[in-house]
Amino acid sequence: MTQYRKRHVTATDGLSLFVRDYGDPTGSRTPVLCLSGVARSSKDFEDLAPRLAVERRVICPDYRGRGQSAYDSDWRNYHPRVYIRDMLDILTALDVHRVVVIGTSLGGLLAMGLAVARPTALAGAVLNDVGPEINLSGVSRIIDYMRANARQADWDSATNFIKQHFRHDGMTDDNQWRKLAARTYTEGHDGVLRYDFDPAIARAMAFGSDTLPTHWPAFRAFSRMPVLAMRGALSDVLTEAVFDRMATEKPDLTRVTVPGVGHVPLLDEPECESAIDDFLRHH
Repeated sequence: MTQYRKRHVTATDGLSLFVRDYGDPTGSRTPVLCLSGVARSSKDFEDLAPRLAVERRVICPDYRGRGQSAYDSDWRNYHPRVYIRDMLDILTALDVHRVVVIGTSLGGLLAMGLAVARPTALAGAVLNDVGPEINLSGVSRIIDYMRANARQADWDSATNFIKQHFRHDGMTDDNQWRKLAARTYTEGHDGVLRYDFDPAIARAMAFGSDTLPTHWPAFRAFSRMPVLAMRGALSDVLTEAVFDRMATEKPDLTRVTVPGVGHVPLLDEPECESAIDDFLRHH
């Protein structure tokens, strides 16, 4: 696996944010900023980032409260508005002025927010199974998953738990599931495996989740930049109707549907790899 530089960036409010920084910082190609899902971390890009880093810099942060970033003492700061500010802090600290964002789930929503807050910073965006309108039942499922008492005694039980909560017909090898479990859990000093995020994030997610806002005005901030949208065919977060409306709102949108996959594609599927490579070829 391609090595990465470990960065620790201090956010505006003093919180320490961890960043995996791959590739050549002086390269001529536009850097990529990889943004994960709400309960995920930079580990989700362990395969994608080294592959892209052959030609460009790839920046993979852990949001506050995830992975190796510090946990926030105030759960109210687990909010997209704060995450966007954190991402801008990271770009400033790393002296990066323009990026292509690859955003999975929450990461795609943050890409929309960045397009509004700092439009000149985005050269393009890849939205992985997310759109301007989120299906409530999918969000409820994610909140239930985050609230689950998911402590596991060993990696076999952790792998079995992950199998029950992710839909991916293409993953038939237990090693693939074990890799996903390793990206989901962290081992404590007591040997017990726990989710690799602050449990308080579930509280922040649940707050007001019964009336989810739509983000069509933010999506329109993409009007002047190239966007690739990918959807798992079995997704319960990005519905087919919203996926279709995205193409109506943005006629030049490139769309890819990944068969046999729910929320979310892991980005190592052949359809995803090919689409991302084609998209980045122009940046």
